[in-house]
Formats: sequence, structure tokens, C-alpha cells
Amino acid sequence: MSLSYPRIPYGWADFRAIRLESRLYVDKTRFLRALEDERYAFLIRPRRFGKSCWVSVLENYYDRTRADEFEALFGGTDIGRHPTENRHRYVILRFDFSAFNDALETLEREFEAYCHLELRHALERNRDLFPSEATQRILSQPSIHTQLAALFAYARDRGIPLYMLIDEYDNFANTVLAYRGVEAYESFTYGGGFYRNFFAALKAGTGRSGGGLERLFITGVSPITMDDVTSGFNIGKNISLQPAFNEMLGFTEPEVRSLLEMYRACGAFNRDIETALGIMREWYNGYRFAEEVEVDLYNTDMVLYFLDHALPNKPIPDELIDTNVRIDYGKLRHLLVVNRQLNGNFDLLRDIIGEEVASSNIATSFPLEQLDQPENFLSLLYYFGLLSIRDVSRGVPRLGIPNQTVRRLMYGYLRDAYRDVGTFSLNLVTFVNLTVEMAYEGAWKPVLAFLRDTIAAQTSVRDCLEGEKMIQGFLSAYLGVAPHFAFHTERELNKGYADLCLEPLIAQYPDIPYGYVIELKYLKRSDPATRVSATLREATAQVRQYLLDDRLARQYPSVQFIGLAIVFHGWEMVAYEAVGDRVE
Repeated sequence: MSLSYPRIPYGWADFRAIRLESRLYVDKTRFLRALEDERYAFLIRPRRFGKSCWVSVLENYYDRTRADEFEALFGGTDIGRHPTENRHRYVILRFDFSAFNDALETLEREFEAYCHLELRHALERNRDLFPSEATQRILSQPSIHTQLAALFAYARDRGIPLYMLIDEYDNFANTVLAYRGVEAYESFTYGGGFYRNFFAALKAGTGRSGGGLERLFITGVSPITMDDVTSGFNIGKNISLQPAFNEMLGFTEPEVRSLLEMYRACGAFNRDIETALGIMREWYNGYRFAEEVEVDLYNTDMVLYFLDHALPNKPIPDELIDTNVRIDYGKLRHLLVVNRQLNGNFDLLRDIIGEEVASSNIATSFPLEQLDQPENFLSLLYYFGLLSIRDVSRGVPRLGIPNQTVRRLMYGYLRDAYRDVGTFSLNLVTFVNLTVEMAYEGAWKPVLAFLRDTIAAQTSVRDCLEGEKMIQGFLSAYLGVAPHFAFHTERELNKGYADLCLEPLIAQYPDIPYGYVIELKYLKRSDPATRVSATLREATAQVRQYLLDDRLARQYPSVQFIGLAIVFHGWEMVAYEAVGDRVE
């Protein structure tokens, strides 16, 4: 017997198709009312967080040519029960700038051609307002920014309300910056560049009384391009940090729980709900977009990815990280590496991974040239979804890594950067296989010996391993690749903080018998070697205390936790000892 349940629209961003095909839709339409209070709005959210689908919701709700589909698309939703006066009132101009690549030779021509086609489509869809003569006059202008100027003037004179939607506004600009460099990026975002001219036309359309462009909604993943093309975002309001919009994209935990319960009631999900929710909370939750709220959000795409793999009645996916959420290392490389040298941003990224939190205000706008300022770089990591608001202390947000998915991505960035500048590399296949033995056989010595010997063989890494936090960040980058463990730094145990903790992913691999609590100690190269033994004893005593925390036993009743005390003397791993190891 085939099961009847709402299919998962994984990878779908077309609201109309989702609704007409009765796919899963978590109702967010109540936020349309709050958004109507903002005539010109700019929203930043991380990749794969539902931005494009939200733009599609706006398009279908406000497009005057789609009024006959209102009940089919919005029936049963919050806005369907209580629509606003503006529903289906506007001529919609929608642009999606995700399709362009970094080919500078053709970029301007392709941009102009794409925008021209979208504009033509909008005018032809509203022929009753734009007769052929007017359409021809608007489209005959030599560039998209002059065509928009002509459109805005025509609409202003005739009282035609226009609503412009721009999705992925910064996508191709970020791509050009990452792979072609600053000069190429500035060629179209500065001075008389075509992209700057495009936004100058929008500013003119929004800046005058009755300027023709009545509403504007722009979304992307970073404020940098907007600052550069407008010399500071001054054509609207950045609502990215507003509490009213915190839950507009992404799922709350009650929403995720209700999805699991619904699919269980449909007979399509036969797994334990609390177990599944625990996994999703660890890997997909932890995003917060306003200082004043205490509600964390799950990444939209990650939740749909999980459900798409788990329905109907399939095992929980072995690979919990959806590759679509990854930010390509190339998009960050130019921020971390200069002239094949790791810079201050890399040091900051490594420190964040070691500490897991950083206190910083979130800048709402900053140009590319100011990314070397720590506050701006931390803000960019926040906008990318690599950091999120954990809480606020003394008026300053504390930013932390939101979940295991992002933590592993950031470890990957460290590994890529080390390799990129020729500092360090190891055979990850061999190393991962050793961590599997570590998980199932308690074989921890081969893992530490492999790291010790590989570090010793690569002299270029030694200058980077000066200081306990640098050692901790380095080990995190590589131990964090272990597929059978959830990896934590500064884990609170028995009134102390263990440097590293490898907790087995029991929900996925219930037969894993071993977990690890690790304490690192660091001696400077100038410190005498005679201090190694005493330092190892100190680390051993600390890790022994951590293992007495009964929370580990309660959470992992079938797991034996082994404590590892490790001492580095400069870059050398000179001693290690185990506590609670019954293998030998």
C-alpha cells in the first residue's frame, strides 16, 4: 500500500509549484504583514536558508496578474485567511543574479541581456498597463539602468505601482571577487561600473516622491557588495537583524518537531522522534538573527535534506552534511591568504574554532576594503552562517559556531588554508580510517602517532604551532574530520573545560563503544624538557577529573570514555597518556 504524505520539496524554490503539487510547506506567510511596513527592505541570510522560496512567495502574493490563483496558492495559510489590502496589487519585476559566472569578458553583456529579458517579460505580462508603444520606448533605451529609469518615470506619471524583487544580489560579485580578484570586482561595483549604475537607477526610483518604484526587496548572503555599489546601503532598510524577522526564514524547533510528528502520523516516519530531533538539533540548529530574541533556528535546507533521505521509513542518512550548504573555500580563500601567507583573518578563524565563541558587535554595512578589521570579518562569518548569536553579554553579542555541520565546515577551511600555503597536509583517507579504529577498537595510539610523525616530517608547519590555542586549533582541524564523532572544544565537564571532546554519534552508530576526552598542554620551545613529566601529570590529573562527570555516563551509558593527556613542546608532540583505557 502506498503511503499518502506531503512530499519533500528539497531543492525547490518555486512557491507556486510547491503549493500546486501539494508539497510540504511550512507556513511563513504571517511575516508578509510585518514586511509591508518596510517599503524598501534588504535581508541577508546564509546559503540555503529559504531566501529564494521567500522571494517566490512575495512574487505570487503581490503580482497583479496572479490574482485568480490566490486561493489555490494561499488557501489555508495565515495570509490566506487574513490577506492584506496590497495582495495582487503590483507589477512585479523579479531578478535572480545567481546564474552568472566569473567570465569578465562577457559578464556585462550577459547581465544586460538577462535584465532586458526579465524587464520585457514583466511589461508583456502587464500589457493592459504598458501598451506596445510604451514597452518599445522603455526597452529601446541603451542599458538596463536607463531602461529602468524610463520605466520608473512612466509608472510614476500613471500611478502604476512597481515592486522589485532581487534574489542572490551578490552572488556573481562574490564569485568574481573570489576567483578574479579585487580589481576585477571593483571594475563593475565602483565608479561607472555597470552594477553600480544598476543600483543607482534603483536609488533614483526609490528616492523621489512618487518615484515609480513603490516597493523593493533585496536578498543575498553578504552586505559587502551592497555597501560598495551604493557607498553604504542607503536605498532602504537592512532588516537582517530585526527581531520581527528572526523566524521568517528557517524552522523553529516546534516547527521541526511538528513535521516529524506529522510524518509519523502519516506512517512515513517510523524512527523515534526524540532521537531524530536530537540529531537534527546537534547538526542543523543554532542560528539566531537578532540580539533581542532567544529563539534558535534550524537551517531550512538541512532539515529538508534530512527528511528527504529519511522518508518514507528509511534509515537516518549516514552523511548528515548536505553538500549544498557548503560555502566554497574559494569564496573565503582571498580573505585568509595573501601572497601565499596566512593572514590575521586566518588567525581569527583559528581562534574562534578553539574558543568556540567571540564577542563582537555585528556590523550592518562595510566595504570590501575594511574586511581586515576583526569586527567586520566576524560580521561576515556571521552573515555567511558560520557564526551565530549565542547570547548578549554587557550589550555585546557573543557569536558562536551554530552546530556540528558548520563546525566541520570550518575545520575544513583550516585544513584547506594550511594546504593552500604549503604549511601542512596529510593523507586524510588514512587518517579517517585510523579514527574509525579509534571509535570501534579504542585504538587511539595510532591516531596520535600518525599526527605526531606527520607533523615532524613537515617542517613548514612548525612556525604555525606556537602556543596552546594554535595547537588546539590545528588538532581540531584534523580530529574534527573523524566521521563517527561529534567534536567539541572547551567541553564543560565536572566544573572544568576539557580542551577537546570526541563524543560518539550513537544515534547513527549505536554500536560505537568508545569516546574521548582530551586535555592539551603546551610548553614553549625555550622551556626545559625536564618540565614534560610534571606537565603530563598535570594534564592527566585534569582529564581524570573530567571523566568523573556523570553527565557522560547518563548521556552515553554504553560508551567507555578514555581520557587522553597530550603534551606539546613547541611543535613536537612529546608525551601522551591515557586515563580509563581498559583496552591495553
